Amino acid sequence: MKPSQCRAGRALVEWSQSELAEQANVGLSTVRNFEAGRSVPISNNLNSMREALERAGVKFIPENGGGAGVRLAKRGDR
Repeated sequence: MKPSQCRAGRALVEWSQSELAEQANVGLSTVRNFEAGRSVPISNNLNSMREALERAGVKFIPENGGGAGVRLAKRGDR
């Protein structure tokens, strides 16, 4: 997950940085610093953040020549 994907994923599910931190059980500074590009969280924290967004319905789109991205899953795909 890239910082831009994290920000976009949060926007899709209408979460604040605080809400993501709570859902992922990580510190707010972890989310803030990652999204600002100041640091990369340890793998456990990064995975927890991604998994929290995925549970909320965010689908991560890998780099495929058109750029990495995110989208919101259909109701039945969650």
